[in-house]
Amino acid sequence: MKVALIGGTGSFGMALAVRLHEAGYAVVIGSRDAERAQTAAQELGVTGATNEDAARDADVVVLTTKADGAVETARSLRDAIGRTPVLSVAAELSFSKEGVFPTSESTSIAQRIQDVIDGPVIAGLHSLAAANLGGDVAPDEDTLVCGDDADAKAIILELAGKVTSGRAIDAGPLASARALEGMTAVIVNVNKRYKAHAGLRVTGVQ
Repeated sequence: MKVALIGGTGSFGMALAVRLHEAGYAVVIGSRDAERAQTAAQELGVTGATNEDAARDADVVVLTTKADGAVETARSLRDAIGRTPVLSVAAELSFSKEGVFPTSESTSIAQRIQDVIDGPVIAGLHSLAAANLGGDVAPDEDTLVCGDDADAKAIILELAGKVTSGRAIDAGPLASARALEGMTAVIVNVNKRYKAHAGLRVTGVQ
């Protein structure tokens, strides 16, 4: 299966590329600059391309761009993505001296992406820190995935289960993405207070 990491030259995209490549996926790192993508990809032994070319030839598209550009990036790639399943990992955060908060937006980034593309959008991996994901071994934590399209969600749950040594857990419909994105703020606050790279474990689920 070929996975395109849109905006994949950032820290999260590169860390995810490592895990997916180790799991046997064909990984394409995308960037607005093809040369930059190819340079980053060469370091990991994967392929690099423009975002558009990466999306057009993929079985799964992962939007690893920064939160403030995720929706517009998806909109610009609508034709290239087509009906391909899209994984949204972004979370909008508001930083202040009191701490980190979710923004006041009423809808999730994942839902706003779904509104501008034709394929199914699945949200997930929000609790995985790039530092943990890109370590020597897969992070020992669970990750939550939500979405409305059962077939697309099954694909993403399998993918998510390959990048962590914990479990990929179905967290329900795409509406749950607002809570999952907000959870990122909680984890960042925990990390700042305890100088840690915290993750999640869900108990009581077989």
